[in-house]
Amino acid sequence: MSPSASPSPWISRFSPLIPTGGKVLDLACGSGRHARYLQAQGLHVTGVDRDNAALQTLQAEGAGEWLLADIENGPWPLEGRVFDAVVVTNYLWRPLWPQILGSVAPGGLLLYETFALGNAAYGKPSRPDFLLQPGELLQVCAGWSVIAYEEGLLQAPDRVVQRVAARRPLPDDSRPSALQP
Repeated sequence: MSPSASPSPWISRFSPLIPTGGKVLDLACGSGRHARYLQAQGLHVTGVDRDNAALQTLQAEGAGEWLLADIENGPWPLEGRVFDAVVVTNYLWRPLWPQILGSVAPGGLLLYETFALGNAAYGKPSRPDFLLQPGELLQVCAGWSVIAYEEGLLQAPDRVVQRVAARRPLPDDSRPSALQP
């Protein structure tokens, strides 16, 4: 894997929390740097993107499910499906929050990393529509178990990001009780 295709350190740090053989959604997967990495970890990856050429390259490599979809202007292509983990990096379209969160199975993991307010000082994206507000990922994950959260300046290349690793709660009736033997 070339350096430009290396997975985000955030994704590689928290991917071991995904169950062995688990199903992962790589949303806005692009050229597949995370999809390839996750497949190499023995995970079953579904990638969604609007870039047909990138998806064709991934399809030619074999394993995985690759869905061509314009998720900002078309229907959600994964209605009713849930995954052990959902991975999103360098992508933000706020109207999709309900679909993204709903795609994480109970007990599943959300790994999200994208640009945040302040990034305009370092380059694109610079429009507020494409930059997370302070603490926004924490608000989106309210009620979930936040495993880790970071917000701030990263280097090489310089950029301002927010990132979260959060676990969707199990239904109340499936949580073990301290009173159960």
